[in-house]
This record gives sequence, C-alpha cells and structure tokens, in this order.
Amino acid sequence: MCRAADSISANIAEGYGRFHFKENKNFCYYSRGSILETKSFLRKMKHRGLVSEEIYNQLFNKLEIIHIKLNAYLKYIGKKSSGTKP
Repeated sequence: MCRAADSISANIAEGYGRFHFKENKNFCYYSRGSILETKSFLRKMKHRGLVSEEIYNQLFNKLEIIHIKLNAYLKYIGKKSSGTKP
C-alpha cells in the first residue's frame, strides 16, 4: 500500500523533471496507474477489516481528488505538447 501510494508522487516528480511533454505525460500515466493500484489496496484493506469505514472514505475521497486533478494536468500537458493553447 505504501509503495503504491509513494509511487503516485514519485512518478509525477520524475516526469516533471524530464522537461519533455511526452515523457512527462508517460510518467503521469504511470502515476494514474498507481492511483488505481492504491485504491485497490485500500478496498482490500477495508474488506479485510484493516481500516474503518470512516478512514476508508476519507482516504478514498482524497485519492478521487488526486485522480481528477491528475487527469486535468494530463489534459493540460497534452495541449501543450500538441502546440495548441490551453
């Protein structure tokens, strides 16, 4: 769970550090996969009784917000890499 969650920000940072829109976009896709992986682990933790319903909902909602913001960022850099104005 921790590795999947850490991978979200690590991939965003690595992609940003590449300074090329296409590479940045690829690493954001990896980050999006890590978001989905983290959500999956969180569901398993809830199912196994390792986390309360309240904590599950708080964390899942935060992951949803991150997911939405990452999709918006991907859309933004997609426009930048195609040469159109955002």
